[in-house]
Amino acid sequence: MVEGLPPNGALARRMAGHHWEHRDFMLADLVDAMGQLVTDFRNANKAEKAPAQQYPDRVWRPEKPGAEKKRKQQAAREAAEARTGYQRIVAMATPRHAEKG
Repeated sequence: MVEGLPPNGALARRMAGHHWEHRDFMLADLVDAMGQLVTDFRNANKAEKAPAQQYPDRVWRPEKPGAEKKRKQQAAREAAEARTGYQRIVAMATPRHAEKG
């Protein structure tokens, strides 16, 4: 019954949680890449004493509810893992500087 429905129809939008299509995501990626290239060009051709420009913010993209929470949890998990690895390396390389605890 749902086999003939269009890929950008109401049901597809409801299931995805947004109305963006693949081309919209590709365009957002293109805008981000162009912003980075322009910033790189400006930084490469700036005056020597001028401060470097920061990369522009990424273009907003829709995401499913709860995706931001999952992303933050993943980042926290990766940070904890990196910290543990760093402490292990410090403990092996310089035992007297290893954190006690």
